[in-house]
Amino acid sequence: MTTVSQTWKDVPVDWEALEDAFENNAPEVHSYLHVKTGEVLRVVDGIADPDMHSRIALDVSYMRIDPVSSREQYRWMERFIPMVEDPDIQGRLMAAIDGKGAFRRFKDVLMAFAPERERWFAFRSERLRVFMEAWLNAHGLRAIARPQAPIEPAAPPVSATLAPEAPEPVPSSAPERGRAGSDLFKKQLAEIVEGLTARDLDKLVAFGEFLKARRSARSYSGRGEAQRGEAPASTRPLREPAFEARTLGAGALDAAPPAPLADSALDPADGPPPPRRIGDRR
Repeated sequence: MTTVSQTWKDVPVDWEALEDAFENNAPEVHSYLHVKTGEVLRVVDGIADPDMHSRIALDVSYMRIDPVSSREQYRWMERFIPMVEDPDIQGRLMAAIDGKGAFRRFKDVLMAFAPERERWFAFRSERLRVFMEAWLNAHGLRAIARPQAPIEPAAPPVSATLAPEAPEPVPSSAPERGRAGSDLFKKQLAEIVEGLTARDLDKLVAFGEFLKARRSARSYSGRGEAQRGEAPASTRPLREPAFEARTLGAGALDAAPPAPLADSALDPADGPPPPRRIGDRR
């Protein structure tokens, strides 16, 4: 591997990626540090391009990373176990590191004890940091802070760039307002009809026929009154007496009975008059 010049002394190290590279000592995994960017390149035999190693060897910007040996990492487990205060957990960890597969069994025991697991991760990270710094110093590399990603400027408020919305047109004449109100009521009625049952719809249709018949009766009555030159019934109070108020002399009430109601005094759409009670004047 080509020796890296001292001009690459300052390296913006990606500590997390470098820590993974130092911990993973599998024989098929090879890690390289890019001394300009601080990025870590990992190459796995059997997966990566077979010519990848030769291309990396020709690039002086890459330096091969030597991971921590399994023997050294085993010593870390031995040093950590006496730091565990619970005797039962200590015994389980001691039994776990005995024999082949010690690393896997050691981690399986810690998975059941969250506080001790976090303490182990912190302990291992400290040991790895010591080895990483020693490795960087041995190769004349000095870790510096990584550059921060640029922060994009905030977009201007949307309300400041949009034109004010034009108000909705308001109907000016009475017929236009009437049509607008009628359309609104029809829309509301259509929404109500969607939630009704067949029985409710039958009642609604009957009520609609009643309203339609009453409207027709009022229209017919209005045409008849117009031909006779009388005021429409809708402009007069219901059941209005056909006589006008006038001053009567003494005894006039006893002498003259009240005038009968005219035929046009009642609106035909209001139905028949109420039944007379005994003692009502006729």
